[in-house]
Amino acid sequence: MAVILLPSLLAREAGGEGRFESDASTVRDALQGLPIADLLFDERGTLRPLVNVYVNREQVDGVDVSLGSDDEVRLVAAVAGG
Repeated sequence: MAVILLPSLLAREAGGEGRFESDASTVRDALQGLPIADLLFDERGTLRPLVNVYVNREQVDGVDVSLGSDDEVRLVAAVAGG
């Protein structure tokens, strides 16, 4: 199973859990299975711009990337403001 790791800010929103396992075949499916999916995706199903996704420590462009059983998905929420 792939492992999904959340930063502390998102983990708080997920009931304090920062680590999830998923048998999804794509990053999109894995993220949509999380209890915080509504925070990650907009109403059109597009990943929000301030969420960066890394698979096995490499940033991926988009969420339609295939996942293997030993992959690690890490979310990094960018900080913005002014």
